Amino acid sequence: MRTESLAALADRYGVRLEAVREVPGGVANRAYLLGDELFLRIPRSPAFERDLRKEAAVIPVARAAGVRTPAIVEFDASRRLLAAPYMVVERVRGRDLVGREAPEKSFWEEVGRQVALLHAVQPAPLEGVTSDDGGGDPRPTVDRLATEGYLDSGTANWLLGWFDRLAVHIPQDQPHKLLHGDLAPQNLLASDSDNHLEALIDWGDAAWGPPGMEFAKLPLEQVAAALPSYRSTEGLEAAALWFHLSWGVSAIPKPPQPNQRHWTAPPTSRLLGVLRFFAAGPPAPWSGLA
Repeated sequence: MRTESLAALADRYGVRLEAVREVPGGVANRAYLLGDELFLRIPRSPAFERDLRKEAAVIPVARAAGVRTPAIVEFDASRRLLAAPYMVVERVRGRDLVGREAPEKSFWEEVGRQVALLHAVQPAPLEGVTSDDGGGDPRPTVDRLATEGYLDSGTANWLLGWFDRLAVHIPQDQPHKLLHGDLAPQNLLASDSDNHLEALIDWGDAAWGPPGMEFAKLPLEQVAAALPSYRSTEGLEAAALWFHLSWGVSAIPKPPQPNQRHWTAPPTSRLLGVLRFFAAGPPAPWSGLA
């Protein structure tokens, strides 16, 4: 960003120009610290502007439901200071979980409670928030991958049978919930001292969707630790596993994705994550879903 733009923002929010510091890592947005108390996010391209507008609609609703996420100080789409919309939020002290040792069980229990608060939000129109079923039935994809030579017929039949068994456990016609949409290690902030959950961040993928899809971007070990504190888990373990398998299978033909922060980027990560989870002997009801 040009120095004059940063200077204008610094002046608007009452901070010294030298106190505006870029924070690396964001895919959709460039991020900056504005002094010690504020955090600035600017879409990297016009394609991501819609997501920031969506966040401006969803964050107040999530906060009203009791979800821990930074409050919006200002969302400015006027383009008077910058050539793009931008959002300033309150800064939350904490670090994401990428590359860190996994937090204690109590951290994941709080994640489960926070997600339950979000999923209790009543359906209502929210700008940019659409319905998402997560890709629909994965079984045609399994058939296609077998035809194209990515799977042998025996493995394809085994996978089809697994999806059939999981479907029995998943309630039909389940109402869609307000989903964070990217509940992943890079979007969970933990305190430095005690691994306390400080906030859920980055709402650009929020959607109305099936609750099991919410847990498709956390490793299954973390999903298993979070679900007991979620209000109602009827069929949720099976639904979460369904999406891990479904999205894992669909990623088989994708090319390698090096140097990505999110663990699901490499095409084999989800399927190997399922293998790792069940190889460790998970407790019931997970053990009955293999």
